[in-house]
Amino acid sequence: MTDEAISRPVSALIAAFLLAIIHQYLFYGKLAGVSYPIFVSLFYIFMLYYAKDKIRKPTGFSYTLLGVIALLSLTNALFHNWFFFELNLLVIPVLIVLHMTYMLSDKRPSWSRIGIIGNALEHFFPQTLRHWNTVLTIVKRTNGRKLQDERKQVLVKVLIGLAISFPLLLIVISLLSSADGVFKHILNEFPTLLERISFGEGFVRVLWVVVLGLGFFGLVWGFVDSKIYNWTLPQPNESELELEPTTFKVDPVIITTILIAINTVYVLFVFVQFSYLFGAWEGILPADSSYADYARSGFFELIMVTAINFVILMLALLSGEKGNLLLHRIINVLLYVLVGCSTVMLYSAYTRLTLYEQAYGYTYIRFLVHSFMIFLALLLCLAAIRISKKEFPLAKCYIVLGLLSYVVMNYIGMDVIIANNNIDRYEVSSNIDAAYLSRLSPEAIPTLISFSRKENGLLDNNLRDELVDFRKKERSWQSFNVSEYRAERALEKYFEE
Repeated sequence: MTDEAISRPVSALIAAFLLAIIHQYLFYGKLAGVSYPIFVSLFYIFMLYYAKDKIRKPTGFSYTLLGVIALLSLTNALFHNWFFFELNLLVIPVLIVLHMTYMLSDKRPSWSRIGIIGNALEHFFPQTLRHWNTVLTIVKRTNGRKLQDERKQVLVKVLIGLAISFPLLLIVISLLSSADGVFKHILNEFPTLLERISFGEGFVRVLWVVVLGLGFFGLVWGFVDSKIYNWTLPQPNESELELEPTTFKVDPVIITTILIAINTVYVLFVFVQFSYLFGAWEGILPADSSYADYARSGFFELIMVTAINFVILMLALLSGEKGNLLLHRIINVLLYVLVGCSTVMLYSAYTRLTLYEQAYGYTYIRFLVHSFMIFLALLLCLAAIRISKKEFPLAKCYIVLGLLSYVVMNYIGMDVIIANNNIDRYEVSSNIDAAYLSRLSPEAIPTLISFSRKENGLLDNNLRDELVDFRKKERSWQSFNVSEYRAERALEKYFEE
């Protein structure tokens, strides 16, 4: 093996362990903050530099996914919503592995097909683990050949130099300690510093670095020197019966029958809904039904039915068999009716939840359900386009819409919206859940301060507790968060007035 062939994996191995050291420095015992986007940037530099020969020509999706990963990484430094913080601990690494697979894999997977997930899992597990053995090979070859000649001689000379330096250091340190009291004090504190170091913690840190270093090297080298795995079942012999490839097809008559039966019930349901769906806003409700009862009744059932309708719609669109022209048109009309009825059901559920919030307040779960219903409505709109345009790239649109929607949810300011809506509800009903508002993320603190100032200190006790909690937290630059910083400054300024 040539020197260049040896030096490149050696360099990658050293860089992988340096990246692992940085990782434990940034995250061990510390909450992710500004450290997260810093590490993601370093990881991309590491991966793309050592696997630069494998990078495929960038596409619009590769840039989109890179932008999504960058924006989601920045949320750790900008916001402090616990729901998305914990969810992003899973989402961001998954997106990074998928992005690396799309950009670097020799198989050049399509981003809109399910096969990219299998390719990503292949690189994350067998390809990565396979190159842990490569680390041992690198160490053997490096030590075996180099240390037998020049490097071994250099190592011996270094050890001789340290042996000579040791008595000289004892004499020099003794003289400098006598000459400078501050230097002597620092030396006296050094044993105390060693006592503070936990060897248990040191072991965990070393293990952290070793495992991640091997993992980072295995991941990047799995792309650089990948092995082709054949996960398909063995092909049958000529004498064996060959099975035809299976494709999902449903007879158009069956689809038509199902759609007619379901749509008949849905049209009747929608007709009944219109009798009081829009009138509920003006006080027209079903007999013996209060706003709370109306809002609560059937909400989750409507969501479930809409989800079932969406599944039926997808099965009909993907069945790929529409029969003759007349039957094809009938199926398309029935699918449009299904989409229309599903939209009315979504609107009914949305209305019920809005009434329920007006009666009982706004919370995380209710906000997320609202958002999910809007997202589902957008999916239905795209599906409606696909009904008449068979060439419409539905899967690609769904993937892009899902990614962009998730980024929007991270940046929309959920806590501020919830706080404002509860404040608006207070102005109408004089009811407010101060304890719940105090559990919102720091992004909502300025809004709560303005409200408390306006209402003669209604939330001052809760805000004061928040300030105490902020001051108790241990500070590290790795965990710096813009939202927390602004909230603490706003609280200090408010209580200094």
